Amino acid sequence: MKSQPTEQQIRDLLSKVPYPGFSRDIISFGVVRGITIDSEISIQLVVATNDTAVATQLRERVLQAMTSLGSDVPVKVQVDVQAPVQNASQGPVPIPGVRQIIAVASGKGGVGKSTVSVNLAVALAAQGLKVGLCDCDLYGPSVALMCGVSERPYADEEGRIIPPERHGIKIMSMGLLLDGDSPALLRGPMVTRYTQQFLRNVLWGDLDVLLLDLPPGTGDIQLTIVQTIPLAGAVIVTTPQEVALIDARKAASMFQKTNVPILGILENMACFIAPDGSIHEIFGSGGGEKEAVRLGVPFLGSLPLDPAIRIASDSGTPLVVSSPQSPTSEHFTKVATSLASLG
Repeated sequence: MKSQPTEQQIRDLLSKVPYPGFSRDIISFGVVRGITIDSEISIQLVVATNDTAVATQLRERVLQAMTSLGSDVPVKVQVDVQAPVQNASQGPVPIPGVRQIIAVASGKGGVGKSTVSVNLAVALAAQGLKVGLCDCDLYGPSVALMCGVSERPYADEEGRIIPPERHGIKIMSMGLLLDGDSPALLRGPMVTRYTQQFLRNVLWGDLDVLLLDLPPGTGDIQLTIVQTIPLAGAVIVTTPQEVALIDARKAASMFQKTNVPILGILENMACFIAPDGSIHEIFGSGGGEKEAVRLGVPFLGSLPLDPAIRIASDSGTPLVVSSPQSPTSEHFTKVATSLASLG
């Protein structure tokens, strides 16, 4: 009996299977959602299309590709067809009035990505730019709290959402729509619809920059955005430790495979400076810079593990606003200046 293939072997094989009508493969398209290997090999595909023939073609192409493994294990391919929010063949479509869109991303949660997003947005606005901040983390929204916004957005006569403004930026977040500690109970199709609604049904007006605070990982929300919105680029936030860098590499790989420029890596929580002036590298050191060198992208510098950032975020007043002259705020301003130069 021939040996059973590994999941990585199967993924490598499927990365050579093109999506019907496209030159891109089904792995980078995000079509493959699961692979299980037991008494049989089960491959789960999810596709958003109105063309029923696509599901048939996908199943046939995957089954044909699997024959090259020469395995005796039976193969089952399941295709979940969902109604598309937007025809994928249209490609990325600009948001009217928005000059450039920048994603702030991380592969792992808890690295301070939302804190970075909020302070970069405010720092950009301080330079005279018209800025919007969209909290795309539907399950764990925190931008509203960090910006001190609690009022619910309202809609105009055409049903477009009017985003509240605070600290010179326009803000949209699921945190403005939920009551108290109510969770966002959303499955795949609804996640995609909410993401598109936040981006396209919000009256952003004329903006120089729209920052997208992405959730951690490389799931439905990220794929929806990179496939339907023209991104000027992405900033990857990480901590120095290897656990965070592993996931940061996955996020960077997703952007590279979808032709989104990586504007740089920003290392957060690089060290803790004690009251006596001693420096404690709690999460290691140099990891973010080494990863930037490895990827060949700019290193945007390091931010300390600063209690002032936490206090400012919890109070609803970003550090760039409450303490604009602090070294950390000045670093946010420096990064914002480099991003502003893109346009």
